[in-house]
Amino acid sequence: MADLALTYHYCGKLEKAEKLEEEVLRLRKRVIGKHHPHTLTSMANLAATYHHRGKLDKAEKLGEKVLLLRKQVIGEHHPHTLRSMGNLAMTYNNCGKLEKAKMLHEEVLMLRKQVIGEHHPHTLTSMANLAMTYHHCGKLEEAEKLEEEVILLSKQVIGERHPDTLTSMINLAMTYHALGKLEEAEKLGKEVLLLCKQVIGEHHPHTLTAMGNLAMTYRHCGKLEEAEKLQKEVLLLRKQVIGEHHPDTLTSMANLAITYHYCGKLEEAEKLEEEVLLLSKQVIGEHHPDTLTSMNNLAMTYRARGKLEKAAKLEEEVLLLSS
Repeated sequence: MADLALTYHYCGKLEKAEKLEEEVLRLRKRVIGKHHPHTLTSMANLAATYHHRGKLDKAEKLGEKVLLLRKQVIGEHHPHTLRSMGNLAMTYNNCGKLEKAKMLHEEVLMLRKQVIGEHHPHTLTSMANLAMTYHHCGKLEEAEKLEEEVILLSKQVIGERHPDTLTSMINLAMTYHALGKLEEAEKLGKEVLLLCKQVIGEHHPHTLTAMGNLAMTYRHCGKLEEAEKLQKEVLLLRKQVIGEHHPDTLTSMANLAITYHYCGKLEEAEKLEEEVLLLSKQVIGEHHPDTLTSMNNLAMTYRARGKLEKAAKLEEEVLLLSS
């Protein structure tokens, strides 16, 4: 059962994975006990699935619990404990708790280099995750340098077509974009999207991330028609694959709304941004950085449509929540 749940997870069938993992965890607690290493593995797997399904509060709570138990039961330096630290750091990152994420990622990377070596695939994962957190913290040059190193090592250690190598390529393309290196971002974005479709399939969540990122690059290159077309496709697929209320689906909605704005489709932009803001407050909370960004985007659209009072009210709310 546990192996099947893991396979569901890696195939992107997250709802099936979650249901089966919850059942496995209940059984293991009853049969072998709450503190048995296999029970802790089930907890860790379920926390990871919660994370990927956008249930970040559940993921954080369960991730903190399993990390504490693993430190007590199998020790602080055990590879499974380090994996739990890395997963929890990723959850902190997605919750917008960037300082916590950065500190934990740096600790995991240091320990993995000591325990399993610099070129171990799990060490490369830690490097990639830390680079992503650097990106979210605005440390783009550090992110770029680390991501380029990760890709070089990943190609040598696990191969060019390994899913983790593809994820690193997706992240580097996003960093190139953020640094304004749009030509490099578009070239790498197209390459990795093609590889993702071939290796992990067209509907895999990582493939959809690659599609969304490429669409954003198209928009910033002024290729608005290509951007809008690809973003509509991504949004439709994300609703089908990961659900309408998943944070990544909300990101796709927000990005499409921005493209509508750039295309001068202000009414469509306003309608979609209002929907995104309402859902973001419910799903990730009103203080989350992405929610604040959605508020700013909607205020900008209100202003462009001459709804100045609404824009001012929303901008005041952003200032209050940010302080």
